[in-house]
Amino acid sequence: MPATRPGDWLDPDSGLGMGLDDVEPGTFNSTIPTDRYTCPDYAARERDAIWMRTWQIAGRVEDLPKPGDWKKYDILDQSFLIVRGKDDVLRGFVNACRHRGNALCIAETGNAKRGFLCQYHLWSYDLEGRLKGLLRENLAGPIDKAENSLLAASVDTFAGFIFLNPDPEAVSLRDYLGADVVELLEPYNIEKFTTVMDVTEAIECNWKVVMDAFEEGYHINGIHPQLLQVLHINPKTARYRFFENHSVAMAPFEVTGAGAQEQVEGMLALPETFPGTVAVIPRFQELLAPYQDEDGKVTFPDDVTPRALLQQATREVLTGMGLDVSGLTDSQMVDNQGWVLFPNYFMTVRAGECHVIMSRPHPDGDPNRCIWHVASYMYVPEDFRDAVRAEPIVVDTPGSHKYFEALQQDYEQMPRQQKGLRNDRLDHMSLVKEEVVIAHFHSVVDRFMGDPVSR
Repeated sequence: MPATRPGDWLDPDSGLGMGLDDVEPGTFNSTIPTDRYTCPDYAARERDAIWMRTWQIAGRVEDLPKPGDWKKYDILDQSFLIVRGKDDVLRGFVNACRHRGNALCIAETGNAKRGFLCQYHLWSYDLEGRLKGLLRENLAGPIDKAENSLLAASVDTFAGFIFLNPDPEAVSLRDYLGADVVELLEPYNIEKFTTVMDVTEAIECNWKVVMDAFEEGYHINGIHPQLLQVLHINPKTARYRFFENHSVAMAPFEVTGAGAQEQVEGMLALPETFPGTVAVIPRFQELLAPYQDEDGKVTFPDDVTPRALLQQATREVLTGMGLDVSGLTDSQMVDNQGWVLFPNYFMTVRAGECHVIMSRPHPDGDPNRCIWHVASYMYVPEDFRDAVRAEPIVVDTPGSHKYFEALQQDYEQMPRQQKGLRNDRLDHMSLVKEEVVIAHFHSVVDRFMGDPVSR
């Protein structure tokens, strides 16, 4: 049956998604060499093969609302500026004066209504990057202003995120994402979400350890036992779609075999891990009330489930708040879809909220360290956005910031894995079938790195 909405790929009858058994053995990497996590030479190759060639998320559009607003984006030893022009267009430039290479901006963000001024010799540039003036210009000699504009980097936006590619000749962002990815993500209206958490911190592991950790649910029983009350990753019901560079996976937000009472109690506890459900729970309780006795025990007829009531409550609440969820299926009301956008972006998204993990190499180039960036975005009516919008937090003292429970557990686990990966005799990791998203991710790494596919 043809899909009527992008989210219908989850239906096994749609023919669009894959179950785990549909992935033929050997399709993707299952044996991953450990030197890609620990070897300085491999990390140096990644710089040119991956980081200088791919689109990376550098912020949110809401970060730069006014002409002249700019922010800095650094990747390894490269520094870039993203600025909103007077024509409202976002542009990217290498953060270096064309005179003698002085960094134009040292702070993380600011406003340059009149353009950029190099503090070294007072060369100035407008918001379109054109060289406008220089100190004692009449004595400067044959300086061609047109040939000395700021060096461009590719910048574009999607879903409210600002993307940057260091390569000025990069394929368009839409082509890099692919039409299918764009179609599947657009109905969430993520561009209307507001930042409610934004934390950046150096962590003692390779950037790919972070990506791997969030690309599978195989570790939930070991690291996040509290989530088993509301989420059971059942390989038989998980669905996947794999694209050239990216992927999406979904496991139903339910506990297989749990009774109705257990499911209800788990759903009522959702706000502890998924803050977007705070607004939904009161309506869920209203829909639940006719099925509860005076002691709160629930009894449902065969055609009613706690999951269906939560889906209904979510759709009603978000619609009432002004978010268009008409393009989303009932599953997308409650089920987190896990997206991997290569190279370094992982997002779980459901109607009205998404949670993002990004990782990038540490600026010092040490493959045993990286920068991880965790952020959450929620739909909030416009009148309340300023009240809930979170300011960026940069953690300088390791361990000083406490994340919500599940994220804290991952934060503590990842450096432990890196310690093990550094053992010389451990030359590879062996993935199980459930870790197919990791396997696909590393197949993309292999392709960008020009390495033969290992299996």
